[in-house]
Amino acid sequence: MRPNKIKQIWRDGKCATLGWLAVSHGFTAEIMARQGFDALCIDLQHGTAEMKDVAPMLQAISQTDTVPVVRVAWNEPATIMKALDLGAYGIIVPLVNTAAEAAMAVAACRYPPVGMRSSGPVRAVHYGGADYVAHANDEIVIMAMIETKEGIANLEAICATPGLDAVYIGPADLSFALGLEPRGDNPDPLHMATCDKIREAAHRHGIKCVMHCAGAAFAAGAVKRGFDMVMLTSDLSCMVAGARMELDALKSKSA
Repeated sequence: MRPNKIKQIWRDGKCATLGWLAVSHGFTAEIMARQGFDALCIDLQHGTAEMKDVAPMLQAISQTDTVPVVRVAWNEPATIMKALDLGAYGIIVPLVNTAAEAAMAVAACRYPPVGMRSSGPVRAVHYGGADYVAHANDEIVIMAMIETKEGIANLEAICATPGLDAVYIGPADLSFALGLEPRGDNPDPLHMATCDKIREAAHRHGIKCVMHCAGAAFAAGAVKRGFDMVMLTSDLSCMVAGARMELDALKSKSA
């Protein structure tokens, strides 16, 4: 089976980079996949993609060695299994509140006897290799998002869930949970301390912790703080920032 580069990076004790796809188009996915991210996530929760868009976007990503990841919209086994069958090598599950919910997400990603995933890797076997079913349990990465009051309260139990590879911090919803205004790259001391608490709990239980960032400066700080993966930027953010930069430059040079 094709090895999962994310796991290889983590075994080497390094921090992986993750890009984000908010736009539902194969060409956008292909261009982002060619920029050098270790992994790239198709966002079914808040992006414009629907399940019908996932297969062509995964095909675009798989032209490169970038690891294809899908954030599902909800902790729903059928959607998770479908994304995996289409070739996702990582699954991010939002709004995980309890160890039982984390265990359900893990079970959807693992074939029996350790999970309940149904056998039918319609595209995954062609992307991953003929021995995909035999090795998928060892290569697929499953990440649970910690971003609610209940999730924080159950942090230790969630991190102790057998088979969970990582917890993923959703900073905007985490801000809601802390009584703060939602924002990316939140420097608020309470927010920063809570993120560090989540990272420390994950490491204490032998799993990884991922920080969702909005820019390089904050992401670099997260790397120094010991996070194991940083989401750096999205296709949409890059498009907006690039357009604004050129417009501002034009205005300043033609004033």
